Amino acid sequence: MRWRRRSRSATPRRRRLRIGCLPLLAIIVAVVVVTAVIALRPRALPQPEPIAAAPPKSKVAHLRSVVSFASIGDAEARSLALFAEAGRVIQHPRCMNCHPRNDRPTQTDAMRAHIPWVARGPDDAGEPTLRCSTCHHAANFEASGVPGNPKWKLAPIEMAWQGKSLGDICRQMLDPARSHMDRAALLHHMAQDELVGWAWHPGGKRNPAPGTQAEFGALIKAWLESGARCPA
Repeated sequence: MRWRRRSRSATPRRRRLRIGCLPLLAIIVAVVVVTAVIALRPRALPQPEPIAAAPPKSKVAHLRSVVSFASIGDAEARSLALFAEAGRVIQHPRCMNCHPRNDRPTQTDAMRAHIPWVARGPDDAGEPTLRCSTCHHAANFEASGVPGNPKWKLAPIEMAWQGKSLGDICRQMLDPARSHMDRAALLHHMAQDELVGWAWHPGGKRNPAPGTQAEFGALIKAWLESGARCPA
């Protein structure tokens, strides 16, 4: 008995495409080379842009001299004009921040509440647990921007200026019960007190008060001598 061989299928089998190691390696190398060429191709360097110049520093605001008021013939009008010019210093943030309406000082030109939270204390120099001198030393500390003066403290609460008109401040200044000063002491305080003088040397990026302490003192002196009239 003979065994018959099975007939092969008429449909030929598909051969699988086989890629050797060398062609595959060649493809990988080619991809790497193309990528490197694209990444390392020469490119135009960025053009330098002009650097904006620093904004010019604000000009020093001067006070009018006492002599410039001599042309005002009426004594009362001249006295009022002198105090109005001095009021540019009195109502400046460098002064107003130390004359807050309550027991918390303010700071910056915006006169925002002092940070960190501090209070006036029994002697206007801070609470016993956090004195003004804890941070405010004998001079401005430029590294941190913290201002300083040996007399650093708030004005008495009776001399609160914030929220008041220039006329109200004027009447406070002339009232010894509130200012704790007679006119001679008031002039000395304005013209020579080193704590008041700090307003023209505030350090950091703070804007100083207008003019100089000498110019301010001269205006106060002339105002007192002209009758010390107060605005309405």
